[in-house]
Amino acid sequence: MSLPREHRRRLVGLACPVYGELLAGVVAGIVNMVWVARLGGPAVAAVAVATNVENLALGLILMAGSGTTVLVARARGAGDQAALRTAVRGGWALCALLIPPVAVGGWALREPLARLVLGGDGQALRLAVGYFAVSLPGLAVFFAQNLLDGVLKGAGDTRTPMRLAFLANALILVLDPLFVFGLCGLPRLGVTGAAWATVAGRSAALAAGLVALRHNRLLRQAAAARPAGRTLSGCFAALRATAATGLPMAADFTARMAGSLLLVAVVARIGVASVAAYAIATKAMYVATMSFYAVRQAAAIHTAHNLGAGRDQRAAIARQAALLGAALGALAALVLLAAAPWVMRAFGARPDVAAAGTAFLRCVGPYLALLGCFIALGGVFEGAGGSPLMLRVTLAGTAVQLPLAYGLSGLGLPGVCAAMALAAALQCLAALALSRRFATPRAPARRAAERVRAP
Repeated sequence: MSLPREHRRRLVGLACPVYGELLAGVVAGIVNMVWVARLGGPAVAAVAVATNVENLALGLILMAGSGTTVLVARARGAGDQAALRTAVRGGWALCALLIPPVAVGGWALREPLARLVLGGDGQALRLAVGYFAVSLPGLAVFFAQNLLDGVLKGAGDTRTPMRLAFLANALILVLDPLFVFGLCGLPRLGVTGAAWATVAGRSAALAAGLVALRHNRLLRQAAAARPAGRTLSGCFAALRATAATGLPMAADFTARMAGSLLLVAVVARIGVASVAAYAIATKAMYVATMSFYAVRQAAAIHTAHNLGAGRDQRAAIARQAALLGAALGALAALVLLAAAPWVMRAFGARPDVAAAGTAFLRCVGPYLALLGCFIALGGVFEGAGGSPLMLRVTLAGTAVQLPLAYGLSGLGLPGVCAAMALAAALQCLAALALSRRFATPRAPARRAAERVRAP
């Protein structure tokens, strides 16, 4: 099998389960919203606010989860069991450091936090406070689950995290109506019940994940190794290595989230119908963008593993990741071009909202193809320790996108879409230019000839 085909096969094999896992997380949020929607508008607002807060918290835990994935994959490639165990310990130590301020501090500040987002008093504020009282301490489970998934992915197992996500979702699907509406003799908990269902589903998945972790052959072998630093200073060194590796990745995610929120403010200048259309279109685009991030994770794992094994295949992996991401974006563009009216109808959009959303989805194709290429290519930089470069490109793209969107918003949502595509094009070109620095592996015949000529 040719080398490009082998890289492509490996990327697809790693990315498919990751895509299922990421999409399952989106489905969990939709399931919660479907049941809570029956409680009225204030309940929907409360859960929507809580979801946005959790997305921001995800940026923190990515520092531990993504950093651990790269370090574990690199140690696996090198066959260094002591380094692998050290990477796992560093991830858990960083996770333990992040959980108390987020879970305990979030619970203590649940009312000011809800008031900051919702403002004033009212039923939505009270419901959000009640939801936060359960969901914010429950982030401890969410953080631990994310770190556990990161360890397994670094060990080359992306299927188990997918199965754990499916398990959590299945439990949430069953527990939501039971807790929210008090079925089968249980007390009616309302919005708070949705939070309890989510935490319970994730807790069960975490317990199953810990069992899977203990049965992973590679991790069992690493557990038997004795790393050089088992002292407190050694633990801090492992923690620092994980934080240094994962911090740029977490910052990149947070920058994208912040840019998306600010873009909503730009869209709001066009009108309420455009905001609603943009919100629906964004949810529909999640199906595509999750595939880009799945390829990104696969590229990071594959790149780190190869580098750990002493094989610098960054150039070849980058080409395959970029092509795969662009192809997925182009496929999504074609689907949305044809299905845009049906997508808006499925969300029950009003005629004015449906018209604006259809126009947006039909002109978003170039943006998706360029974004898919850029995001997928970023995984190679992450796996090779070049995340700070990608962070700068992301920040630069966001800095270009927002004023462009503001200036073109007079054209409506198609103008905003054009600004998004232009910013994505600049990001994609910058990433491709940076990837040219990767060394292209020399052909075996050429290497043999060089060895013969060597004195």
